[in-house]
Amino acid sequence: MSFQTILVAENEGVRTITLNRPERRNAMTPEMQLELIAAMEKAAAGSARVIVLRGAGEAFCSGLDLSALQSMNENSAADHRANAERVAKLFRTLYELPRPTIAAVHGAAIAGGTGLATLCDFTLATPSAKFGYTEARIGFVPAIVSAYLTLQIGDKRGRDLLLTGRFFDAAEAYRLGLVNEIVEPDGLDERVTTLAKTLAANSPESQAATKRLLAAQNKAWLDAAVAHAMEANARSRETADFLEGVAAFLEKRKPTWTK
Repeated sequence: MSFQTILVAENEGVRTITLNRPERRNAMTPEMQLELIAAMEKAAAGSARVIVLRGAGEAFCSGLDLSALQSMNENSAADHRANAERVAKLFRTLYELPRPTIAAVHGAAIAGGTGLATLCDFTLATPSAKFGYTEARIGFVPAIVSAYLTLQIGDKRGRDLLLTGRFFDAAEAYRLGLVNEIVEPDGLDERVTTLAKTLAANSPESQAATKRLLAAQNKAWLDAAVAHAMEANARSRETADFLEGVAAFLEKRKPTWTK
């Protein structure tokens, strides 16, 4: 399978998926989201024992490509719904992947990039890694990632990150439980390799069953939460604040909100 926005390689049972738009800090486009889903589904059906997610260049993933979002201004409600469903499928596919997953995070992992990084079973980050659910800054709603964030760190701390839209570093992400380990940049690849080998040595059937069990424990709640989130995601794309927020970001100015 040929991809345009990601790279896929496999070595000794470890499938590495690299977001490959370094000139855009690996910002996600609809094409990249579909390619990530396809690559993960293929990995789940193949012989890979572990899946590693990383970013090319100076960032892990800077979130959604806002220039692509701006072109959605004329989309219909059905188009917005389809976009929300694609994002929801991306995160759900990663969350329920039957293989152990590792995120190797350096640089920025922002908004949807924070979601990708922290939904992996193991998140390893360099000290300079930067995170943030920054959607509120551009009039968007961090809808789908919010469901998973609440599961991970609880309602109170989730509200802090989602409502302020603030950036936070790897040390805070570790304290919150969103990052498993902080690793110096020159040791990140080695640590990922060591962890992947440890995981690959375990029973794949046991690991898959364990991940199914954990996913099943949260399924009913998550189904309802994601359904509400998709509606909120789609509706937020039609608001005046969203249109103004994206325009202000691209024009490098402060937004002027409607209220």
